[in-house]
Amino acid sequence: MYRFFKRFFDVLISLIGLIILSPVFLIIAIAIKIDSKGPVIFKQVRLGLNGKEFNILKFRSMCVGAEQQEGGVYSGKGDKRVTKVGGFLRKTSLDELPQFINILRGDMSFVGPRPPLTYHPWPLENYTDEQRKMFNVRPGITGWAQINGRKGVEWNKRIELNVWYVENMSLLLDLKIVFKTVGKVFSNADNENTGATVIKTPTDKEEGKDA
Repeated sequence: MYRFFKRFFDVLISLIGLIILSPVFLIIAIAIKIDSKGPVIFKQVRLGLNGKEFNILKFRSMCVGAEQQEGGVYSGKGDKRVTKVGGFLRKTSLDELPQFINILRGDMSFVGPRPPLTYHPWPLENYTDEQRKMFNVRPGITGWAQINGRKGVEWNKRIELNVWYVENMSLLLDLKIVFKTVGKVFSNADNENTGATVIKTPTDKEEGKDA
């Protein structure tokens, strides 16, 4: 029953948010175009509900083709690929605002496991049965893992936190996550990668291999 109401409020709040924040969207779009060459919106294929692929939307915060340059999917402090406007958007998490559209489409929710890349930390087929439980709900803009370490948490632990959320999802838990997320956004806590956060793949872990 809660999942039905969760979806209802996701749609309602995202729709209201898009209407109210439309001037902010316009200002950000203009700033991005003035600051650097390239599209305003950055699209990236992620894994969503039931492992289905979808395009996550963000305001572009890096130069075009950044993932093919040195650093790959990880962006740490002082990353030269991040634009001036992009740096501000990342610190304030405003780059995530276009995901309100993903919520309206049904790709995402406000609260849920953050959707991973199709190939990182590993392909879908390499997730264990236990880890795949994180795909039983829509991914979120924020989630349990984000308020418990965010980008500094190793992926096996991050997925463990995501699975715990799926198994304990409730209105009170979602409200707790939202309030704590607001605090982390204002303090900019755990918002930078401290290095590679994939130590072992599920197979390595099971077989006792070195990463």
